[in-house]
Amino acid sequence: MSKTGIIGGTFNPIHNGHILLALYCKEKLNLDSVIFIPTYTPPHKSDKELVSEIHRLNMCNIAVQRFDDFSVSDIEIKRKGKSYTYETLTGLKEIYPDDTLYFITGADMFLTLEKWKNPEIIFEKAIIVAVPRNSSDSEVLSSHYQTILKPMGAKVSILDEPVLSVSSTFIRENIDNYDLIKSLIDRNVYEYIVKNNLYRE
Repeated sequence: MSKTGIIGGTFNPIHNGHILLALYCKEKLNLDSVIFIPTYTPPHKSDKELVSEIHRLNMCNIAVQRFDDFSVSDIEIKRKGKSYTYETLTGLKEIYPDDTLYFITGADMFLTLEKWKNPEIIFEKAIIVAVPRNSSDSEVLSSHYQTILKPMGAKVSILDEPVLSVSSTFIRENIDNYDLIKSLIDRNVYEYIVKNNLYRE
């Protein structure tokens, strides 16, 4: 039985923070693999700030190509419409019925999980991984789990260290200043952005 990490997001664009998060979770949880899942249309974001799903998918594939245990799924892009986590996890369990899925979330997402669509299905299909924003987050995350999520049937792993926070907005706003963002983004992803004239007015 494989342990498979799931990281969803707009990846607009994917950056080194996402990769470090995957590496950290893989090591801490002894995961066999990590799947990145770019959204088609996220429920709570405006379309106008997103480049096309094909560009975001392509950038994810470029960013993970040097990691043997990382892959990219187009399950949400193929589905189209708004992307809900319970649907994605249900689809993944059909594809990987023998895998234990670990749904990786940041602190802000974790603290709102009970309000997501059909949270009980999310908790049935995957173990929830909470990654703190800072060193003082763990107590808040643990309390939320004990008082809210555990009674709903959630299985949770709260990691003990924050991961480098990188702003996709900062990268988009400084796309013409490579020296400023070169430590934040894969060189090949950056070259793809430039070649396709992305994130420019």
